[in-house]
Parts: sequence; C-alpha cells; structure tokens
Amino acid sequence: MTGWLDPLRAALDAAEEPVPFFFRDDDAGWDDDALAALLDVFERHGMPLDVAAIPTETTARTAALLRRRGGDVRVHQHGYAHVNHEAEGRKCEFGASRAPEQQRADVDRGRRLLAELVGDLPSLFTPPWNRCADWTPAVLRDLGFGILSRDLSAGRADVPGLAEVPVTVDWFAKRRKVPVDRDGRGGLLAQSAATGGPVGVMLHHAVTSAEERADVSDLLALVAAHPAATTVHLDALAARVG
Repeated sequence: MTGWLDPLRAALDAAEEPVPFFFRDDDAGWDDDALAALLDVFERHGMPLDVAAIPTETTARTAALLRRRGGDVRVHQHGYAHVNHEAEGRKCEFGASRAPEQQRADVDRGRRLLAELVGDLPSLFTPPWNRCADWTPAVLRDLGFGILSRDLSAGRADVPGLAEVPVTVDWFAKRRKVPVDRDGRGGLLAQSAATGGPVGVMLHHAVTSAEERADVSDLLALVAAHPAATTVHLDALAARVG
C-alpha cells in the first residue's frame, strides 16, 4: 500500500524542474546487521546513499560492509564518538561547552581514524544530533572540510568556504513529541518536494524496522520511476545550495 506517497507523487507531477533527492543514513558503527539490511534496500533500487559513520564506533567489519557496496554508498564523518558533552539542554557532541581547540582535536582524530578504516573521505561532516556550536562550522572549514550537513531547522552558519546541505525530512520526525505516522511522513516529503528541493531524507538504520524498510523501498521506487525526480549524492548539491 503506497497511498501515503500520493502527496509526494502529486508534488512531483506539478514540478516544473527536476527535483533532486538525497538520502543520508546516520550512525554507521552501530548495529551492522541493521545497516546491512538498509543497504540491501538501496542496492536493490540502485540508489545512492550517503552514510554518516561514527569514527570510534566503526569497526573493520563495518568498513568492509560499506566498501563492498561500491560507489553508490559514500561514507563521511559523523562526529567523533557520538557522545554528549553538554551538562544541560539538548544533547550535543560539539556544543557550546567545548572550546574550538577541543572540537578541532576530536574532528581531526576522528577523520584520521575513519580514513584508516574506509579510505579516502569526502570533505563532508555531519555532527551528531544535527547540531553544533556557533563556532564549529569555522573549525570545520579551517580543517579543510567543504560541506556541513545538519537538519534544516539548524539554520545557516554562513561561513565562507563551507557549503551547507541540510536534510529536510527526518524519517523519525516527531510532532509534539509524538512520532509522525506514515501519512505524516508522506506529507513532509511532499512539502519538501514542492519547494523544488533538494529533498534530503535522514534515516537511522539502527532504529528502522522491517516495516519501515519496506516503506523506504516504496519511496525509492517512486523516486526512481518518476521523471521529475533525480537522485544524487549529498556532495553534488554543495554548489547548488552553498
């Protein structure tokens, strides 16, 4: 049953220009079996997937799993250890309680550690929980990163030399602390597509059920088949949304 995708289908039918989609799966390093199951879904549809990997949690097994998938799967850095350093407020690994030099050290260590496991990495960074301190974007730029990917609600840092490509739809979004249902998710996808995109879908394989993977498969089938939809890797959008 794919009726929940009807609003998205209608938005694409009305599109005057191609609407780009990208898919970002966070927290590689946690639950390799669930990661493999989601990768299988994308492989069946021949769709690109950007995987945000936690450096300290990514193992040789995780790295081998990702490498076997080839060019349709691109791995980038997801923080350092995905731990919260804030005593109060929302969880954040690179938050206001940590000085720029502390953040710089963790980002650099994480990049080196992850590169040893998976090889060359794009100059792309996704912070855990999709948030970071006001000075973190400049830290990333100074370390040679060219792209920051957070959630659309994070706003923009406007740091010269650092493009921002946010996700626009959280597969596990909540409204008033209640998870959005399938129809609500279809509405969010349609709203994002109606803007002309890019539509960035954030997934978390470790908490994705078999039923939800089936829904992801239905979404990929629609995007693959619709003439107004295109799929790209996240870094391909940097020049467009900079």
